[in-house]
Amino acid sequence: MMTTHPTLQALSEALHHKTITSAALTETALQRALATSGEGSRVFTELYETAARAAAQASDLLRASGQTRSPIDGLPISIKDLFDVAGSVTRAGSVALNDASPAQVSAVVVQRLVAAGAVIIGRTNMTEFAYSGLGINPHYGTPRNPWDRSVGRIPGGSSSGAAVSVSDGMAVAGIGSDTGGSIRIPAALCGLTGFKPTANRVSLEGVLPLSAQLDSIGAITNSVSCCATIDAIMAGEPLLPLTPYALRGLRLGLPTTMVLEGMDSQVATAFATARQRLQDAGALVVEIEIPEFAALAAINAKSGFTGAEAYAWHRTLIAERAASYDPRVVSRILRGKDMSAADLLDLFAARKQWIAAVERRVYGYDALLMPTVPIVAPTIAGLEANDKAYYAANAKILRNPTAINFLNGCALSLPCHAAGEAPVGLMLAAAGGNDRKILKIGLAVEAALAGISLQYK
Repeated sequence: MMTTHPTLQALSEALHHKTITSAALTETALQRALATSGEGSRVFTELYETAARAAAQASDLLRASGQTRSPIDGLPISIKDLFDVAGSVTRAGSVALNDASPAQVSAVVVQRLVAAGAVIIGRTNMTEFAYSGLGINPHYGTPRNPWDRSVGRIPGGSSSGAAVSVSDGMAVAGIGSDTGGSIRIPAALCGLTGFKPTANRVSLEGVLPLSAQLDSIGAITNSVSCCATIDAIMAGEPLLPLTPYALRGLRLGLPTTMVLEGMDSQVATAFATARQRLQDAGALVVEIEIPEFAALAAINAKSGFTGAEAYAWHRTLIAERAASYDPRVVSRILRGKDMSAADLLDLFAARKQWIAAVERRVYGYDALLMPTVPIVAPTIAGLEANDKAYYAANAKILRNPTAINFLNGCALSLPCHAAGEAPVGLMLAAAGGNDRKILKIGLAVEAALAGISLQYK
């Protein structure tokens, strides 16, 4: 059963009006994380109980003296287990780094969150080294999707714990990374909102990498405005008002190449309904061919940037501790071993040409519209037991989001399913640098899907 939780804006207002305290919010989040009947043991690889309570108390004291650092001041936020936190070991969902030295300095992202008053609840579980879109982890367990929990379905990955920390009220937002969909996929499968910014928008300093070319840092939250606020804080930008675009006359390009293939009936129905609502609100949804999307698999046939860069980072550790890795992760990393320098240079050239071609095709459209993933969350047991099923589901789930990473674009996944039905994500995407525009469009689309009429200035 899905639960709706308040936005960070609503909680910030409640803190301002003294109807709640940060200490109480934090204690509630911690107790949910610690409950033996819940998902906390699979959601978190490390809880910061003492530090979180102290940060919450400090926030309450500052607020009582008239000081509020930001809209997230005093709110519990989780961070994925690949962000450095001073004094903690960054394991990235693995056991291969158990005896690594603790970080001396926190990641820039963590520093900015803490400076804004965020209460860091803990480090969230993830696909080992972020190398899968499913969220399955054999070392720490797999957090169960909040939908149909009795069956036990995947949360999506790689930011699996980040999503479930939000869906289960253990955090107001989960900070994750997205190399091929790792924020948008779990957001879509868990009925949440996730934003992947342009890759170079948020600092990667102090973040354990998967691919320096593709890695992006963003948040999984309960609303578009939550994503926008946290994105600005993490990017080190001023918090400016975000007004929604008018949907009437908005041009949305719907790719007919690849992204609609293999949809199950639940995704097809939810996406068609969402499309119709946007059209009824005045948006122009135009079907367009983007043949470059179909060519992407061939361009990345030799493992792509992810395989090459992951192997470069992991090769020494694998030589020493291959047996400590998830076999399904290490096998993918090792594919990068066979990629030559010439292959990598060819890939850089091919990407440059590919981006230029796609940008020409989407010119004149305000955003692209597509299903985030074409299927609803499969069962954990079915994928754990069968390699063929695991790899097939991984390829299908990563397919649509990955195209936007290769484009160096920005994208937002919004829930578009009916209440009580399996979570389905709707993705809005654009070329790189259009982050604020996508968030503004997202505000309008979010309202339309909820049946809310907006007044535009």
